[in-house]
Amino acid sequence: MTTGLPKGLLTAALLSTTLLGGAAWAQDVTLTIESWRNDDLTIWQDKIIPAFEAQNPGIKVVFAPSAPAEYNAVLNSKLDAGSAGDLITCRPFDASLELYNKGKLADLSGLGAMANFSPVAKSAWQTDDGKATFCVPMASVIHGFIYNKDAFDALGIAVPATEAEFFAALEKIKADGTYIPMAMGTNDQWEAATMGYQNIGPNYWKGEEGRLALIAGTQKLTDPQWVAPFTQLAKWKDYLGDGFEAQTYPDSQNLFTLGRAAIYPAGSWEISGFNTNAAFKMGAFPPPVVNAGDTCYISDHTDIALGLNAASPNAEAGKKFLEWVGSPEFATLYANALPGFFSLNATPVKMEDPLAQEFVSWRDKCKSTIRSTYQILSRGTPNLENETWNASAAVIKGTETPEAAAARLQAGLASWYAPQQ
Repeated sequence: MTTGLPKGLLTAALLSTTLLGGAAWAQDVTLTIESWRNDDLTIWQDKIIPAFEAQNPGIKVVFAPSAPAEYNAVLNSKLDAGSAGDLITCRPFDASLELYNKGKLADLSGLGAMANFSPVAKSAWQTDDGKATFCVPMASVIHGFIYNKDAFDALGIAVPATEAEFFAALEKIKADGTYIPMAMGTNDQWEAATMGYQNIGPNYWKGEEGRLALIAGTQKLTDPQWVAPFTQLAKWKDYLGDGFEAQTYPDSQNLFTLGRAAIYPAGSWEISGFNTNAAFKMGAFPPPVVNAGDTCYISDHTDIALGLNAASPNAEAGKKFLEWVGSPEFATLYANALPGFFSLNATPVKMEDPLAQEFVSWRDKCKSTIRSTYQILSRGTPNLENETWNASAAVIKGTETPEAAAARLQAGLASWYAPQQ
């Protein structure tokens, strides 16, 4: 190439052009994040985004969530219309895998930050063969029970470790009459499965052992270890208070935080809200084991990740943000800004919130698993996840027996899933 400029001036001119071009590019980039976590808006605006923007002048980030129940439909329509944001908050397993298979999410396997996550952490956002990873893992949620410490102290109740102790505690609370023993309704159905069946179930089906056997077809939903959680749920009915059938998820949250119920079957995502709204001391315990001395299992469910819209015009800036999301710095910031959303980063995160620390401590003494319906088993019709919602609610209400519910779920799964036929 001949320019007529001396070599030194040419180098300076090229450097100047590069710097100016880079500055102009940086000033023009605004990244938009799609998410269902609309209750996290202020945390992203006040803590997370400012930390990134301070290190990356010129890249602006906008957190633009949808209502949780509408997110999947809204996101799909935006992606199809070409109007979706640059960064896509990813649900675990099949919903995000479908977006990747449709070409809506970019392959992020080449990101350096992916080295910070274990195969288990990445598995919720990978192809079945593990060759492509399409979202950066952010957090998991852990299931258990949150309880009113003041109520337990007043009634002289010790934290239950076994199923028998759990029901003895519920019976004592009910007999006293001051508190509703447990705050959960069946109106919205999903909580009966998510905080009921998937909470207590792993202790019966032995976590990953049972879940993977179900996928392989070597266990069936009518086997005793899969019916047993429904049998326990049927006994919950006597402890949920009057009118639980019409009680919504927010109703249950309010009953507990107002101090009217002693125990709340929980996901760890409740911690922030409960800390804000409850005026009493709280504690938490893992799902009680069936018999003393049994190995305990917890649902430590890979819940949330962040991917790149394959059609984003700002892919390079998006990848820069995603590299940061995969860093230990983000892990510490996010996990403490949102106690109850536990980092999946390989670098340990010290939790500042005592209730969050209690939940995460169970990883050291119990075996972790994920929700049984999320990987592979809900790809067909009927959808096993959604069917488990109404089966769990029906069993608690007493409108379906545990055995009938299990048989219905098994028949539905076997109707489309070959290994179960």
